[in-house]
Amino acid sequence: MDYYYEYESEEELLEREAERIRLEKRRKRREEIRARRRRQVMINRCIFAAVSAVFLIGFIFLIKGAVSGISKMAKGDEKAVETELQGSDDTELQSMTTEPTISLEQPLEEPEPVTVYEAHTTDATVTTGADVISERSIMIDLQSGDILMQKGYKDRICPASMTKVLTVLVAAEHLTDEELDNKFTITHDITAYVWEHDLSAVNWADNEEVTVRDLLYGTILPSGADAAIGLATYIAGTEDAFVEMMNEKINELGLSSSSHFTNCVGLYDDNHYSTVYDIAMIMEAAIENDLAREVLSTKRYTTSSTVEHPDGIEISNWFLRRIEDKDTGGEVIAAKTGFVNESKNCAVSYGKDNSGNEFIICTQGSTSSWRCIYDHVAMYKQFEGKVNHGSDGISDEIAEDETETEN
Repeated sequence: MDYYYEYESEEELLEREAERIRLEKRRKRREEIRARRRRQVMINRCIFAAVSAVFLIGFIFLIKGAVSGISKMAKGDEKAVETELQGSDDTELQSMTTEPTISLEQPLEEPEPVTVYEAHTTDATVTTGADVISERSIMIDLQSGDILMQKGYKDRICPASMTKVLTVLVAAEHLTDEELDNKFTITHDITAYVWEHDLSAVNWADNEEVTVRDLLYGTILPSGADAAIGLATYIAGTEDAFVEMMNEKINELGLSSSSHFTNCVGLYDDNHYSTVYDIAMIMEAAIENDLAREVLSTKRYTTSSTVEHPDGIEISNWFLRRIEDKDTGGEVIAAKTGFVNESKNCAVSYGKDNSGNEFIICTQGSTSSWRCIYDHVAMYKQFEGKVNHGSDGISDEIAEDETETEN
């Protein structure tokens, strides 16, 4: 199998390692907050368990006393009944008034850590300017979690093929390295579904055997619906079962109140919705997964050799290839585009400026694929050199620029 993944120099290897270190630092900052939340949840659970135990013990003694009393009354032993009930009342009173003892030395079961992604507006957050055509947009500084720029960032949208960021993330979380070279057969049902709905595709043939790795890259680079449905089927057995896993992931990320998915490819549906904010949060989760990040940041890839395609199929992430020579003040590292008539052109991207600051941008409602790219260029460029995490965070130049725009 041939695919493009080369390092040009030792410096590039060092840069990748530095990126991993930055991601780890950001994870640790978030975990400090989540650890406090988990401790509070554990305390609440202990209190609830203690109260429940008190009521349960009391209820058991009441039932036991009642049954014993009925039995002895049936035998005509009224004296025994009176004595037993007296003893039962004393025992019940003691159990109801004695607080249960919780041993702090006994280890409590640690709940699985759940990462909740969130960003926030600040006094420095600006409204996206007129040079950005997209109807809705958001730009997030990943280190601080600040929303630098936004327009309609909580409005409901159809995420179109940006959905596939979640598709790949969920798949990546359920795959082992050994499974990546496993084979999957592209069925006629898959190709017929793609043709019927006029969806983008890698264009594999019926009954063509491809690798799971091919399915991952095919889902993102050419936005292949055949790859996405194949991936969902491999992971969960059916697309419907996989979509349930997608919505479970959304709930885990804390986004279920504003996002819901009905398919894994981004096909329009009234109940398939999200926001540019939520898609940005999904993208952040994806770039923190090594496999998903690798797929989303690959510009070119050649699928494995098959009988139908002996040389494989060369596929590209055209957003990354088209934006790489534009002046963004840094580098756009990962991206996924989307289009349906109801959403127009949209995209989510992850990039860094020349100072190493990391950002995620998501836009929806642009007029063309190229215009969507230039919207991202304009947003990255606007904050070039204006984010400073040393003291006050964002520099005062941002507020000055916004004032000039309003004037």
